[in-house]
Amino acid sequence: MAQGGQATAIRSVEGALFYIVPAGAKPVTRIAEEGKGPTRREGRYDRHSVLIRDGRAIAGELTLDRQGFVVLHRDTAVSDFYDRDEVKSVYYPEVERLVKDATGAAKVIAFDHNLRASDDSIRGAHGVREPVKVVHNDYTPRSGPQRVRDVIGGGEAEALLAHRFAVINVWRPIRGPVKCAPLAVCDAQSIAPGDLVATDLVYRDRTGEVYQARFNPDHRWYYFPEMRRDEAMLIKCYDSATDGRARFTAHTSFDDPTSAADAPPRESIEARTLAFFADD
Repeated sequence: MAQGGQATAIRSVEGALFYIVPAGAKPVTRIAEEGKGPTRREGRYDRHSVLIRDGRAIAGELTLDRQGFVVLHRDTAVSDFYDRDEVKSVYYPEVERLVKDATGAAKVIAFDHNLRASDDSIRGAHGVREPVKVVHNDYTPRSGPQRVRDVIGGGEAEALLAHRFAVINVWRPIRGPVKCAPLAVCDAQSIAPGDLVATDLVYRDRTGEVYQARFNPDHRWYYFPEMRRDEAMLIKCYDSATDGRARFTAHTSFDDPTSAADAPPRESIEARTLAFFADD
């Protein structure tokens, strides 16, 4: 029985995931403004068929510090996730409480979010982006601390950076259950340092940095079938600690081969948070 009383058969699927093939020059990903075109990726990507296991079978064993991801039952009071003001006033505080409860962090700041839809008409109507279908992690040792400086700034940022902090994404379906284009996450313990490839993330007004991943047959992949609106996946995308705990958690959307042809499109939100710890 899944969290929240959802009965789901334990299963695995063979999914096609797209990994980058490094070719010397630093890869570049160019991000269009929301609703104004697709993301453009410069570089070569190879398609690999991998086993993606049902994460619900081991949900009780997962931790952010080992595997780098967990799924929790937590409802939301948001009525319309396409209302940016409501998301910021209602959802951001919900997410901050969720991450604080899950991690024991002394301070959590929700600072950004993206909405995604797998259907062209929904993206056009709401001005949102498509699911990301390449294996990636949202931050690197350079861009993680820089995000703290960007969001907080000044002496407060530097004081916070003197202690351990993490960047944790909260991924949630805004309509459910998810029947197509689910999210796959890679057990952080199965990722070798050489698997991660720093990539420039170019926006209209700034350039960030993310990791993409090269293929490694040792990667262990999981997904959570038919995630619902009252479930949230926490994904650790950066941790400043270098003591062996999970620091980066690769993830990607994928085409579920068991999805019905008429499955409703995936609609989801990912909220990004900074979690600061007092004792590390």
